Amino acid sequence: MGFTGTKNYIASKELQLAVNAAITLEKPLLIKGEPGTGKTMLAEELASALDTDLLQWHIKSTTKAQQGLYEYDAVSRLRDSQLGDDRVHDISNYIVKGKLWQAFTAGKRPVLLIDEIDKADIEFPNDLLLELDKMEFFVYETQERVVAKQRPIVIITSNNEKELPDAFLRRCFFHYIQFPEAEEMRQIVDVHFPNIKKDLLDKALSSFFQIRDVNGIKKKPSTSELIDWLKLLVADDIPADVLQDNDAKNALPPLYGALLKNEQDIHLFEKLMFMARR
Repeated sequence: MGFTGTKNYIASKELQLAVNAAITLEKPLLIKGEPGTGKTMLAEELASALDTDLLQWHIKSTTKAQQGLYEYDAVSRLRDSQLGDDRVHDISNYIVKGKLWQAFTAGKRPVLLIDEIDKADIEFPNDLLLELDKMEFFVYETQERVVAKQRPIVIITSNNEKELPDAFLRRCFFHYIQFPEAEEMRQIVDVHFPNIKKDLLDKALSSFFQIRDVNGIKKKPSTSELIDWLKLLVADDIPADVLQDNDAKNALPPLYGALLKNEQDIHLFEKLMFMARR
């Protein structure tokens, strides 16, 4: 049975096809898209749909590929040797298994999330080529070879902060999550707010897409920010007519801080709305 989304995650037909194709090909699924479009949540919901474990490896600028395999804790071994601990005679006591090792040796085929791979050094993806392709690696300290019991389902996300190497891309199935259209956005909102008033949702979506369509805006509000904004509107019981106030002095929607995240965008939006109403 293929992945079709979950009750908490609305997946487009294209995304469903991409997930199922990657699983069939046993290749990592590389997901790109605007921040806040549900790339990380996809891995969480896929694991839930398959009733399996999710292993999350969140990448930082300082992350090295070796950390995903294992790390040798030489400091702890030195300390234990000074204290006369018998554990020092077995070096395996000081091998810390990384997320790939855990995924390779899992009893049930897990979902492995490598989140925001583009944050790491440019060589990071290349350093994982062999391990992701052959699904094995060698532990030099213990002279053992770790081979995957079964290929984990690998989801890799990127915010396009830097280009990824061609050799790495060749080993992945790629999908770009397009920003949802209004109708798909309604389905997403319905998951979070099934009882929201229709007139409030209509005007909120109108305001939301109006902000996204402003030319020159630096940080377009995302799906997750829309959900946050609607949560505030519902919690404060904001009436729908407040969202379309024709008074130029109130060009910004209420609680706009959930949508606009820098002063340049706020000033730009105010200026354009003032000019349009004149």
